[in-house]
Amino acid sequence: MLTIDDHRRDSAGLRYVYPVVSRRAGGVSVGVNLNVNDACNWACLYCQVDDLRRGGPPPVDIGLLERELAQFLDAAINGDFLARQAPPEARRLVDVAFSGNGEPTSAAGFSEAVACAGRVIERFGLRGKLALRLITNGSLLHRAAVRSGIRLLGELGGEVWFKLDRAQARAMAEINGVPLTPARAAANLARCAALAPTWVQTCWFALDGAPPDGAARAAYCALLAPLAGQLAGIHLYGLARPSRQPAAGRLAALPAGALADFAGEIQKKTGIRVVVSP
Repeated sequence: MLTIDDHRRDSAGLRYVYPVVSRRAGGVSVGVNLNVNDACNWACLYCQVDDLRRGGPPPVDIGLLERELAQFLDAAINGDFLARQAPPEARRLVDVAFSGNGEPTSAAGFSEAVACAGRVIERFGLRGKLALRLITNGSLLHRAAVRSGIRLLGELGGEVWFKLDRAQARAMAEINGVPLTPARAAANLARCAALAPTWVQTCWFALDGAPPDGAARAAYCALLAPLAGQLAGIHLYGLARPSRQPAAGRLAALPAGALADFAGEIQKKTGIRVVVSP
């Protein structure tokens, strides 16, 4: 039985396609994992991938991806998969989401994979009914091929969930494991929002027993306020599954009230809609 606590990539016995119950999407999400070698260009402290390593994915077998996605959608729509494997409150398909065990846009075949997903969704008569999503750290927007894939996703009616966990360079380096500046993150976010509807997704948690302080909250709001008219909204969420990284013991979930308070602060300072998932 699928649960929000278990996002195993092999739950359907397929190479690229895996179903999960998504608390943020509100049902069963059909995940597409292009990073089948567990490699990512970031190393987030809260990542749930076992044996995560730095790097990018191997070449994508687009033909196999198309067959697997069609096979799974057929089982979910015309078969009894949802009745057997999903809890009653989540027995509906909500999206096809490029996520998985690393940064999806690092795949050389990312744009072709988006086109493939669009074809399969169209084949099942689900365009406009089943959302197409990309969950990304947004770090590769400087690549023309990545921008092309995101533009295509937008043209297919899809949307992007863009990772922004902190807005101070030191915190970004510690949380995400990359030398990223707030200015670069804001520029990538603006570039992404111009290509497809874009949500910011932020994991908010305590580190070494302390929640993000006032300076961290202020920096976050200051980075996003100028982009208010360009963004679809913010997904603010807490820790629901244990980290598989060495820093796991340093992380702790925040009370739902703390997330709600920060969401109110964000909305007041930026005017951007915030959806909270404790």
